[in-house]
Amino acid sequence: MTDETRPGEMRLDVDLPQGAALLPIGRLRSPWAPGDAPKNLREARERGGTFAVEVDAPFRPGLLGLEVGQTIILLYWMDRARRDLIVQSPGHKPAPTGTFALRSPVRPNPVALAVVRILTLEPEAGRLTIDALDAFDGTPLLDIKPWLASVDIPPE
Repeated sequence: MTDETRPGEMRLDVDLPQGAALLPIGRLRSPWAPGDAPKNLREARERGGTFAVEVDAPFRPGLLGLEVGQTIILLYWMDRARRDLIVQSPGHKPAPTGTFALRSPVRPNPVALAVVRILTLEPEAGRLTIDALDAFDGTPLLDIKPWLASVDIPPE
């Protein structure tokens, strides 16, 4: 890894964990609490509500270039999920199924992904409103990535 920067680049003034440790960059805001959350984004969109992403101050410069109407990928840590099952018996499956064949929040590393659309954007405040979330209010946000059709749609 190089320490060089290109013109216009900005270093993050935060001590980052090394190895596989994660540092949340903000949190997700939703009307959902344990026992009340939708099972997926489709259901969240059907139920409706106000959904937002709050980005902590040191990470707000990273929002530069995002736009209202843009589709983004959110990666977040399901901090209240169980982590001890490798085979599960969900109600919608006829037989026990491996965790990696499911979208269940129960997994060894409860990382979740949501593909959402930006409705409003306030970069200085670190706030984005988005079209849906299936995460509990206050869920730690790990990353934001742009969704790119040229990259994110597998070839036929």
